Amino acid sequence: MQSSVPTIDELIHGCAHSALHLEMRDSYAVDYEAGPFAAWRSGFRHDPADRASWWRPWLHLMSVTVARGVVVRRARIVSEPVSEYIQYEHSGTFTNIAAGEQVQWLPRRRASDIALPGNDFWLFDNQWVRWNHFAGDGSSMGGEISDDPSAAKLCAEAFEAVWSRVIPHDQYQIH
Repeated sequence: MQSSVPTIDELIHGCAHSALHLEMRDSYAVDYEAGPFAAWRSGFRHDPADRASWWRPWLHLMSVTVARGVVVRRARIVSEPVSEYIQYEHSGTFTNIAAGEQVQWLPRRRASDIALPGNDFWLFDNQWVRWNHFAGDGSSMGGEISDDPSAAKLCAEAFEAVWSRVIPHDQYQIH
C-alpha cells in the first residue's frame, strides 16, 4: 500500500490504456454534489443542447483522456427500484457519455453471483487500484491506493463480470 494517495485526476493523467470505475452504492453524499443534487430535487434538469451550462472540468479531463486513447468505462450496480440519488445520476449521465466515458448499469439482482470487492474502486491500466471509502451516510472517507497484483486482479475480474451483464445507459430504464 502507498501512504500518499494520488488524486483521481493524477491517476487519470498517468493512465495509458484503461480506467475502470465500479460504483456499488445507492447513494453518495459527496460535498461537490450537494448543490446540484438539491437543484435536481427541486426540478432542475440540464439541457443536453446547452453544453456550456453543464460542461465541467471532470468532463474535459475525460474528453482529453479518451482522445489520447484511454478507454474509460464506468459500471453502476443499483438496487431497484432505484434510489432518488440514482435517478439524479441517471439523468446527468449523458454528460459523462458526451465526454467519452462508457457508462452502463446493472440491476443488483443480476449481480448476486458475482464476487465483488467490498468498496467502489477505480482500476488504472489493470495495475493501480484506487479504493473509494464511504461512511454509512454516503460521505467520502477518502481514498486508498494499492498496486497489489491480487487486488488489481480481483477488481479486473469483478469489473469484467459486471460489464458482461450490464445494460447500456441509453437502454436502461429507471424502475
